[in-house]
Amino acid sequence: MPSYNSEFKDSIVKKMMPPNAMSITDIQRETGIAYQTLLNWKNKALKSGTAAVGTTKGSHDWSDEAKLVIIVETASLNAAETSEYCRRKGLYPEQIQQWRAAAVAGQSKALSKSEREEFQALKKRCKQLEKELTRKEKALAETAALMVLRKKADAIWGDQKED
Repeated sequence: MPSYNSEFKDSIVKKMMPPNAMSITDIQRETGIAYQTLLNWKNKALKSGTAAVGTTKGSHDWSDEAKLVIIVETASLNAAETSEYCRRKGLYPEQIQQWRAAAVAGQSKALSKSEREEFQALKKRCKQLEKELTRKEKALAETAALMVLRKKADAIWGDQKED
């Protein structure tokens, strides 16, 4: 049973972790080391925390500013360069495409705090005016109905002021 130095083990474990994340089977074919040995090294690295699993950020961990910087940096790159950039950053090209679409869609939707407050105030005023209009329409309809009834009553019984 061969013995491997820790530097060699670390380099192999690094190959198994993101962003490169080669499969254990591929590493086994490349190095000739047993599958179970590679799996044990990976599991030990994960348990001890020496593996760089948590160092790559997920899509939701990036700040909006960082996402924008990445979008700008990758805008002029072709597909191969973008893929290489994504491997270095621990991203997927699809994530960048989603961020780009969200940035374009969100640009027209973003309102500042003062704009939102102004919008809310206008919305409240509009609702208040609608209520007032409804109340006045009801009062007008009631007045019109009373006038029609008065005319009908006058037509049936005659004008009582003449007496």
